[in-house]
Amino acid sequence: MENDNYFKLEFEAKNVNESFARGVVALFCTELEPSLSEINDIKTAVSEAVTNSVVHGYNNKGGKIVLEVKIINRTIDIVVTDFGVGISDIEMALQPFYTTKSDEEHSGMGFTLMDSFMNKLEVKKNTPSGLIVHMQKVIKE
Repeated sequence: MENDNYFKLEFEAKNVNESFARGVVALFCTELEPSLSEINDIKTAVSEAVTNSVVHGYNNKGGKIVLEVKIINRTIDIVVTDFGVGISDIEMALQPFYTTKSDEEHSGMGFTLMDSFMNKLEVKKNTPSGLIVHMQKVIKE
């Protein structure tokens, strides 16, 4: 079964747009008839990626986030790109409980949650600045 479909969305890095991004991706995925659990996994991962961009990438001062979502057969391919400050040590940032905002209410579990809810997680530096978070989720038939 081939269900190739794609969208690209650019929006302001604001906390209020996190739920918008999460909802848009969830609605887009419905053509594959995912389970409620699969939809919740995707929504949580998107929420974490966008929140990381807003809070850590842009320090809550606004900027641009680009969300790209593809459906290829039964796989949801999600890319969240920001142009913020980036992360100097991505390997360290991928460790549970690592946070640059320890004085605030941030657990350092964003990437860990994304990794646990998705089938694939890749985080890399964006050039010249920021991060690219690439996630995939296979939807079971």
